[in-house]
Amino acid sequence: MADSVDWRAVQAAIWRHHRGYLKPVTHIDLVALDDLLGVARQKQLLLANTEQFLRGEPANNALLWGARGTGKSSLIKAVFNRFRDDGLRLIQVDKAGLTDLPELADTLTERTERFILFCDDLSFDEGEAGLRELKSILEGSIELPPENVRVYATSNRRHLVPETMADNRASKMVEGELHLADAIEEKISLSDRFGLWLSFYSINQEEYLAIVEHLFSGVECDRELLYREAIQFAQMRGVRSGRVARQFFNEAWSRLSRS
Repeated sequence: MADSVDWRAVQAAIWRHHRGYLKPVTHIDLVALDDLLGVARQKQLLLANTEQFLRGEPANNALLWGARGTGKSSLIKAVFNRFRDDGLRLIQVDKAGLTDLPELADTLTERTERFILFCDDLSFDEGEAGLRELKSILEGSIELPPENVRVYATSNRRHLVPETMADNRASKMVEGELHLADAIEEKISLSDRFGLWLSFYSINQEEYLAIVEHLFSGVECDRELLYREAIQFAQMRGVRSGRVARQFFNEAWSRLSRS
């Protein structure tokens, strides 16, 4: 468990659910905040929340939701990189490991470090394991959640659980006030436990090319050719995003830098 890790030396770890242990991360993804473009507001809010958390002030659990490839996971890693030398620690927990959250948190409570539990690409089907444990760690039960632990999660879904038309049938208006159906109330109750919601949207072509230019900033090449190929690359994938810009950079850097 977490008490077997020397957190003075280890800054990040991955919880291996099936083997029941924390794997220290020796090669940390060094993404930096300056590498992330087009998300200035999200940066500011997550940085402020994390700074409050590190100071021992009230701070929220955070849900970063929205379009794929728009920098949600990268922002969490970049914020961690900004503060990991100040005592912030990161533990990545996949969905299968959510059932272990209460026991994992128990081993962190007495530590002096501050811990972010990072849950990436989170979503649930109805009745799926881990929902109850995640709710408990977000807001507690009879026992308050650990003061030195916060959850930062990413998802493509704002409410984490799929909603259907059938869920709305029992909703009704009472004296002009909307009363949601019990099924909907239950589904949104999880995301409501995250005090900080940050939304991410697909970017336009100008923003996409700005990211491409940032990635190729140290490369001398024909800029007209670079932008044309970058646009074609995104068109083939049907989406513009920071992830697609990075994939284009990986594919084209060697070829275009010789042109």
